[in-house]
Amino acid sequence: MDARTDRKSRIISRREIEAQIAGGHSIVIVDNKVLKVDAWLPYHPGGDKAIRHMIGRDATDEVTRFHSPQTLELMNRYQIGCIEGRWTNFLPPIQGGKFRTQEELGGLLEEDCVEPCSFSEQETASSSSSADHSPIFEPADNASSSLRNRNANKLTRASSNSSMSSVELGDTTSPPKMSILDRRTQEELDFDKAKYPSLDAATQDNITQKYRKLQERIKKEGLYDCNYTAYGIECLRYSLFLCSFLFVLRSEWYITSAIPLACLWHQLTFTVHDAGHMGITHDFTTDTTIAMFIASYMGGLSACWWKYNHNVHHIVTNHPEHDPDIQHMPFFSISHRFMESLTTTYYEWVMEYDAFAKAMIRIQHYTYYPIMLFARFNLYRLSWMYLLLGKGPRKGPAWWHRYFEIAGLVFFWAWYGYGIVYKSIPDNTSRFWFVLISHALTSPLHIQITLSHFAMSTADLGIHESFAQKMLRTSMDVDCPQWLDFFHGGLQFQVIHHLYPRIPRHNLRKTQRLVQEFCTEVDIPYALYGFVDGNKKVVGRLADVARQAAIFAECQRTIAVEGDYGMH
Repeated sequence: MDARTDRKSRIISRREIEAQIAGGHSIVIVDNKVLKVDAWLPYHPGGDKAIRHMIGRDATDEVTRFHSPQTLELMNRYQIGCIEGRWTNFLPPIQGGKFRTQEELGGLLEEDCVEPCSFSEQETASSSSSADHSPIFEPADNASSSLRNRNANKLTRASSNSSMSSVELGDTTSPPKMSILDRRTQEELDFDKAKYPSLDAATQDNITQKYRKLQERIKKEGLYDCNYTAYGIECLRYSLFLCSFLFVLRSEWYITSAIPLACLWHQLTFTVHDAGHMGITHDFTTDTTIAMFIASYMGGLSACWWKYNHNVHHIVTNHPEHDPDIQHMPFFSISHRFMESLTTTYYEWVMEYDAFAKAMIRIQHYTYYPIMLFARFNLYRLSWMYLLLGKGPRKGPAWWHRYFEIAGLVFFWAWYGYGIVYKSIPDNTSRFWFVLISHALTSPLHIQITLSHFAMSTADLGIHESFAQKMLRTSMDVDCPQWLDFFHGGLQFQVIHHLYPRIPRHNLRKTQRLVQEFCTEVDIPYALYGFVDGNKKVVGRLADVARQAAIFAECQRTIAVEGDYGMH
């Protein structure tokens, strides 16, 4: 056994891993292997934040579902050892997890103990003492205690500015009332814990084992194999829209020509999504090039920005503080938690619940569809920001992507902005309507994207929830006849896609049956709604949060008038 093999087979203790993370290292567990991925963070084509959300966690399911076997093999170069037994997750630093350094541990690592010092699951789940347990976090089981502590702090802060007496401040015999926002958080936690399987280790391990067995069955049935005949049909459809656009434009039906162009953009986005997940050729360079060419040169968008954003969305789906796909303040809020002016770990700024946000959230169920008409313009902004600020990797296999996409965006605005809008359309009125219609008619895509998540749970059930249960809890499928699959582009199967993101979209319908059987076996509800009913649920969620915003505003007015601090 050579030195490298010996190093990789070394058993690393939980405390040693904690100390390394406290020292700033990025440690991830995959198939019981301990990976130190510090050196890979700036090179990862999918961005560093997706990895940061996995630090201190068993990321086996997340990593294996997103990467090809070749990439998984390359990850072994980062292995520094392995673990024994079942791993109990830490809360990653990016999510607020706190870790003790080796000095804080007193140099006492588990291998130095006379008897094993491994933490039991119960010890790890406790947040009662930072000196005895690590890391400090708030699992769902301790949510009520956490909320009470937060409200006690709120009450104390508020009371220091009020006329309450010192006797009242010192009275801790009765716990303070929970705020309306904390009460709502607790209600959602209780609802999800009653609706979904228990978070105990045995139950979640059983779900994970069956989920991985389903993965093997899917591979054996060839559902990871791309149906290139189906893509041939897709290309014929793309060609039809392109030729229709050019013909109508040449016929000087300028405003009408925007319709087939919008249809072309709408359909091409689905291929970008497939290629971004390596669902076409399963080769990273080939699929990424396809995605970048279509997105940038033909659509004016950055596929690399999308991947950076989308990978985080897949890891922390529907989490108000971490998932950029639901962070649309000040225009939309799908959770009362946004009324707390949360800090987004993705954009790294505070999502202020200011006067403008308060006004917009109160009417968001009315503005949802109108705003979706103009969502593509926001994608232009995000794409340029990503590329110009250099957020993507500048070294490694993706070093050239940024420059390729910048050239693509310049090319897009040359043919679309200058060649079509300015040179081919003769008057400003026609130009205005052409641009507006060509962008507005892509809105079904944006509605489709939000449809599968906006109405689903945003509660955080803690670090013990399995990957499979979390994806099923936060995603919804849209039921439609098979002949309409081309319109939805595979995005109607978000549940299946989140569980197995590299499955080509033309195989998702076949996979759906297997996933439904899995859900029945593990007793997890499978969310499936028709397109109309799904839209009703989304609008209903927006209206519900709008009502909460109105109630919250009334409580704030009451506090201001009556000085009833901490009681609402």
